[in-house]
Amino acid sequence: MPYGRLNTLFDMENVMMNESRANRNLFVRIITLSWIKKSTLVEIIAHLFIILFLYTGIAKLMEFDVFQEQLAESPVLEPVAPIVTFGLPAIEFIVAFMLFFPRYRLKGLYASFLLMIAFTIYVIALLSFSTQLPCSCGGIMEELSWKGHLIFNCTSILLAFIAIRMQWRLNRAKKY
Repeated sequence: MPYGRLNTLFDMENVMMNESRANRNLFVRIITLSWIKKSTLVEIIAHLFIILFLYTGIAKLMEFDVFQEQLAESPVLEPVAPIVTFGLPAIEFIVAFMLFFPRYRLKGLYASFLLMIAFTIYVIALLSFSTQLPCSCGGIMEELSWKGHLIFNCTSILLAFIAIRMQWRLNRAKKY
């Protein structure tokens, strides 16, 4: 075999290995989200929470009587239902407001994280009583199964945690 042909085979093998490495690197970059700036990712997550809290808060107010009745029927919240009826939509709006403004974003992310943990604990507590309880989430969220609620809440908790860590690092980097 001529020497030139041997080099060509090695070159082809190197090209194929480099393409394989490039594909693997692209996959890793997509999975780790290293292709997107941290500040952009934090903003995306914050805006998702803003949409969530505004949507559910408005839905609760639009169907206020139903929301109030569902909370009164809740075996977990029955004693504090009147307070939660007015307080929860207000808290959702306040957290959405905090997330919107960069100055308050980290506090809003912490509040989102805590709210989602509280909602998850509430769902777990409800499930310990019965699986046929009404959902008082508001809007399309009411259509989720209880398992769907848990998956959604756990995903939201994870997103909030990721955004908190990224925002904390961004704030820390600005100081130095």
